[in-house]
Amino acid sequence: MLWTSFDTWIVVLGALSAMACALLGNFLVLRRMSMMGDAISHAVLPGLAVAFLVTDSRASLPMFVGAVIVGIITALLVQFLSRFGKVDEGASMGVVFTTLFALGLILIRRAADQVDLDVNCVLYGDLNYAAAAMVRIGPFRVPEAAVILGIVLTINLLFVVLFFKELRISSFDPELATTQGFNAGALHYVLMTLVAVTAVASFDVIGNILVVAMMVAPAAAAHLLTDRLGSMVVVSLIIAAISAAIGHVGATIVPQYLGFSGTSSAGAMAAATGLIFIAAVLFGPRRGVTSRMWHRLQLSLRIAQEDLLSGLYRQEERGVAKVPASGAPSLTQWLVRRRLLQQEAIERVDGHFALTPRGRKVASRLLRSHRLWETYLVDQAALRADQTHKTAEQLEHLTDAALQQRLALDIATPTHDPQGKMIPPE
Repeated sequence: MLWTSFDTWIVVLGALSAMACALLGNFLVLRRMSMMGDAISHAVLPGLAVAFLVTDSRASLPMFVGAVIVGIITALLVQFLSRFGKVDEGASMGVVFTTLFALGLILIRRAADQVDLDVNCVLYGDLNYAAAAMVRIGPFRVPEAAVILGIVLTINLLFVVLFFKELRISSFDPELATTQGFNAGALHYVLMTLVAVTAVASFDVIGNILVVAMMVAPAAAAHLLTDRLGSMVVVSLIIAAISAAIGHVGATIVPQYLGFSGTSSAGAMAAATGLIFIAAVLFGPRRGVTSRMWHRLQLSLRIAQEDLLSGLYRQEERGVAKVPASGAPSLTQWLVRRRLLQQEAIERVDGHFALTPRGRKVASRLLRSHRLWETYLVDQAALRADQTHKTAEQLEHLTDAALQQRLALDIATPTHDPQGKMIPPE
């Protein structure tokens, strides 16, 4: 692959468009309005047609203004139907954007056949054309789309930085935002206006269908990777920029191995964003599927270890040992015993496992929590003694030193549980 300045501009345009979309997409995702970008980007079609009918021109400014106005109307109609019509917000979006999109198609096909408007370009964008349409700024020649998208990205960035606190509060609790003295509704409409502006500005580059992917996927992936809003915004911007680079490189190189010359760079950028989102779903450090499976496995092993230790402690109380060191244990039993041996919590004695001083200390703490819970459930919850074992067995694994001490104080620090068994001291 021979990399040229043209390829660089394609990546820059894709990155600017994706970052402008992702920046606002964070707040759409948090507000559970991910499809608002879809609604606005489809609904602006009648605005394009009406702008042509009024001005009889395909000049960028009238078309842009017409599309933005309809985008704002879309947001207003969705809110109106949702708030006053008592219609689910998702249903409101579906009704409004399909109606306006159909109206736009009718205007273009019936009332304005002479419109020289490439619908496919509106839907899918044209990165190659956008990268080739240069304008001169001082001594430099840059794509006109880069100037427009750079301005839109700057406006979006300033909006997020200046109103970050307000956006954060209104995204999670609009009523609290209103009580703190700023109008959450007005902020919402400003956000929707910027979503409309960003969607329209991205038409020539990635098209309105792919605008939806860029508004949702980077923000959703970032949400899986971090719990802090500031970090989420930064991560979403990084994902958007990386997706643009990977998408164009993939669109140029991968098709050659499949036997055809190339494919849409904009589509490949959206696909790259989707792949990054899938990777976040699978491998995210906290919410990823594999991470959750790993944490569940570790939790299961910890509980099994603690159960084995407390079981050995009970056997010591009874003066018997019933866990042989030989035999064919299950995989879980083998892992549990191996880990406890490595931690020097148990040892092999005369063909059986026995507690070491370290293991006895852990087991004593577990049995103390268990028997304190049994006593608490009898004294405070009025349960029978024979009804408390299973609940106490679950709670003992979740009880830390502070909670254990509070339990003991609440039930006057007893020495024996309801069955008469001694409660191990601290």
